[in-house]
Amino acid sequence: MNATPILASRAVNLLATTALASVWLLFSLAHAHAFATTGDWTYLLFVASETLVAVLFVMRSEPAAVSHSPLDWVLAIASTGAPFLFAPSGEGLLPAARLLIVLGVLLQIGGLLSLNRSFGLVAARRQIKTRGLYRWIRHPLYASYLLSYTGYVLSNSSASNAITCLLAGALLVARLLREERFLSRDSQYVLYMRHVKYRVLPMVF
Repeated sequence: MNATPILASRAVNLLATTALASVWLLFSLAHAHAFATTGDWTYLLFVASETLVAVLFVMRSEPAAVSHSPLDWVLAIASTGAPFLFAPSGEGLLPAARLLIVLGVLLQIGGLLSLNRSFGLVAARRQIKTRGLYRWIRHPLYASYLLSYTGYVLSNSSASNAITCLLAGALLVARLLREERFLSRDSQYVLYMRHVKYRVLPMVF
């Protein structure tokens, strides 16, 4: 059976959205409880940033083309859902690392505002964004996630959070590489890649 019509169906999109929204709700409630218990406002900041992502996902524009590769879909959904496995621990190796969460969220908001309605879950060809943060790195959203994950695990240190951080980071990098493989079919995106050489960290990657 051809996977293309299945992956492109409304039913699959609805199922993926519902599943992620359900896990997101549990994640948000846990962090809201952590804020009520500890008074640490970075937990609320996490909730606010994930809410912004959810809203923009619902309001995303229709793409000119979307990847129908099952691997791309699995990576997109898994990398989006993996951070919801983070859990407040109340203790951290470096409590001051909460500042990385703040920086990550600010970078995330900047990336989302630059991207606007071109936001999507699975690799798709939409209007290429070259302004805002996208003038400096090709994937500011992924950079923001990696920064926030690092800050979170350092300020909420536990074995499960460390594993979640490694898993979420690995899934993000794999998703990024697959996404660029899909987008590089567009000659305009190839030109953009030549102009903006780095993916998430200038001078490194």
